[in-house]
Amino acid sequence: MYYIYSTLTHMGRIPAHAQGFQLTLDLRSGVPVYRQIIDQVRTGLAAGTLAAGDQLPTVRQLAVDLAINPNTVLRAYRELELGGMIETHQGTGTFISNKKIVKNSGERERQLAQLANEFAARAGAAGFSVEELLERLRELAPQSKQRR
Repeated sequence: MYYIYSTLTHMGRIPAHAQGFQLTLDLRSGVPVYRQIIDQVRTGLAAGTLAAGDQLPTVRQLAVDLAINPNTVLRAYRELELGGMIETHQGTGTFISNKKIVKNSGERERQLAQLANEFAARAGAAGFSVEELLERLRELAPQSKQRR
């Protein structure tokens, strides 16, 4: 029965989690679970493993897959939706938004500098060098988009 339901539900578009995008949690990281979900969706968008129109797992399914409270997933999805990154369509699911988030170049530069400083500081505090951090970031980028 589950197989039939699952097949009928997913016949149209293959959900993002079935295409290779997989959310995972690190419960020992100290980062709240909802924040890890948000960060991984944003990373998936930046790395190109998620694209506009990709379907995310339902709140219930992701909660079961990750063995967490559905309210935690709901909180992450709401924040992503408020940020314009995802859209929820009643009865069909949650999808990566087609909208481009437009920010002026000065704001983008400020945010990028802030993120880079934060990542470097967190990596240094964990005992990693900037070179190790850069190498890991390069691994996240699709081969065709890597720049050196």
